[in-house]
Amino acid sequence: MHTQDLLAADTGMGAVTLRVADLDRMIGYYRDGVGLAVFSNEGGVAVLGRPAPSGGAVPIVILEHAPAMRHAGPHEAGLFHTAILFDTQADLAAALYSVATKYPNTFTGSADHLVSNAFYCTDPEGNGVELYWDRDRTEWSWTHGQVDMATIFIDPNEFLRAHLTESALTAASGRPGRVGHVHLSVGDVASARSFYVDQLGFSTTAAMGDQALFVSAGGYHHHMAMNTWNSRGAGRRQQALGLGLVRIEVPGEDDLGALVSRMRDTGVQTADDGRTVAFEDPWANRIEVTAPARG
Repeated sequence: MHTQDLLAADTGMGAVTLRVADLDRMIGYYRDGVGLAVFSNEGGVAVLGRPAPSGGAVPIVILEHAPAMRHAGPHEAGLFHTAILFDTQADLAAALYSVATKYPNTFTGSADHLVSNAFYCTDPEGNGVELYWDRDRTEWSWTHGQVDMATIFIDPNEFLRAHLTESALTAASGRPGRVGHVHLSVGDVASARSFYVDQLGFSTTAAMGDQALFVSAGGYHHHMAMNTWNSRGAGRRQQALGLGLVRIEVPGEDDLGALVSRMRDTGVQTADDGRTVAFEDPWANRIEVTAPARG
């Protein structure tokens, strides 16, 4: 692909919106378990995240109360997991300890992926959550343009013994973190590649045949992933609890304009207000791309 057809190297992920049936219970999980701070909770919408260094908030999860909606079926397209990236192993260990002690039945597994250490959970309404820490990019290996990743078991108790600190555990205002990547369940990998690489402008960083695809901007191991492990053949989503919105953040208005042109040229319908471009992927997952305001 030409450079102008790619998302900017400084592209990152924004907050993920989840539609939930029990708002109080879900706030409790992400606040008391994961360790996010609640920045607002009004009108049936709760925003959780961490304080920004310059003041304000970095939203990570936005919970929308939608009690009338049905739960999605196990083989439908939608969210596989929201991956929250922690700045240090101590912050990751503190979040892992909180989840394991306050919500012990939600932990589902762990893995050393060579580029990262990851621990997996499922929130009280069945949404996947990954808590992870990245190794320095100088430690990642690439082969023929694809990042080397693996799935090697990590003993969570040994990880806690090695990295849990009192200061991280008692952080009162939300542990440092952000959305590192978003992993989706989709109907087929070919359509995912066509949309997320050829149209949206991510680069492929890893692929597992017709089972999974990993994509990123700027040489990150992955900002998004799509798999068919539970959802092969799934069609467009109907309104349901679970994933409401995936946010992608580009560094500037020119990057947003280039994206709009590319999407329209490839036939993707978009809604554009000058700062936010919204559209749907082939499975009706809602995506919003934003650029920071000038000044």
